[in-house]
Amino acid sequence: MEILQRRSTTAQVWGAAEEFIRLFHRETPGAGDPRTRLAAVRAELAESGTYRHTPQELVHGARVAWRNSNRCIGRLYWNSLRVRDRRGLTDSDAIAAECFEHLREATNGGRVRPTITVFAPDTPQSPGPLIWSEQLVRYAGYGDHHSVTVGDARNAPLTEALLRLGWSGGAGTPFDLLPLVVQGVDDKPRWFDTPADAVLEVPIRHPDDGGDGWADWGLRWHAVPAISNMCLEIGGIHYPAAPFNGWYMGTEIGARNLADADRYNLLPAVGRRLGLDTSSDRSLWKDRALVELNRAVLHSFDRAEVTIADHHTESRRFLTHLEREERRGRDVGADWSWIVPPISGSATPVFHRTYEDRQVSPAYVHHPGAQDRAQGRDLV
Repeated sequence: MEILQRRSTTAQVWGAAEEFIRLFHRETPGAGDPRTRLAAVRAELAESGTYRHTPQELVHGARVAWRNSNRCIGRLYWNSLRVRDRRGLTDSDAIAAECFEHLREATNGGRVRPTITVFAPDTPQSPGPLIWSEQLVRYAGYGDHHSVTVGDARNAPLTEALLRLGWSGGAGTPFDLLPLVVQGVDDKPRWFDTPADAVLEVPIRHPDDGGDGWADWGLRWHAVPAISNMCLEIGGIHYPAAPFNGWYMGTEIGARNLADADRYNLLPAVGRRLGLDTSSDRSLWKDRALVELNRAVLHSFDRAEVTIADHHTESRRFLTHLEREERRGRDVGADWSWIVPPISGSATPVFHRTYEDRQVSPAYVHHPGAQDRAQGRDLV
């Protein structure tokens, strides 16, 4: 069923291909008249039911997909995305190895580089490979409920599935690296241990800690947020395995990953550490704890010299992106609920605007089943 849902008719592919090829030639100086390229694409479609992007088309398509990402506030630098063309790879061993190399290159010693690695596309003869894992780096969650889970409660189902599949588990800490789950063409999903040298982690300390509190918690977070279960769609061609990353905005870690009740749920512990009155929400202890947790994240990444953005700066950058795109005659779609930061929203300029959540292509999309795979459903 999943394969059928991912296939398109030749007519659908041609319509999308024509739109993209014209976009590419319009936006690429020196690309020339698109008619010659369109004739070649039409002939290739008639012969095989699909076509192959040129390396230049792949690069531009991946970058424009970032430009079109309505949920991303950090699109100002869309044209700087590094594209690693690995379309010749279809087996899980080679794909896993390239995913780990992606992390090493994107980490760049802490100066994080926006990067995408594109593996083989779907074709009429065969679906392309899949990466089941939601991100290339994920922490284990041991337990079946957030109140008793050690680690990331979001990943408890996947952790359990991997343990049943034969993974021996980590050391049992809140930050054990999960294996990467990859499914090659004509293969079953397999798990691969994440090499420690591929993951840069930042210890989380509070700037006012004084050395006698936060360090004892052993908090840390990884440097590169590499999404790996979304499909890159360019001109009617689907690349189901195309992990990509930018860099973190602090609130992603401090206001969501570490703070959400169904993730690490750290606000009560932070509140107690700060000596706040946690007996009533009206004391606003959660708000104060949230700000201090986010201060700790930004301070720690800065201290480790690892790239990270704060939500105030990134909000201003997004408005700069809007202005640049408008000068070029391009509309910018955005999902307000994702663009506005999860803390201090009304103190940022993106709050006081409206946006049209319009979907255009090229794009990164979740295909049916992606979220179930990320939870390890049917993995065993």
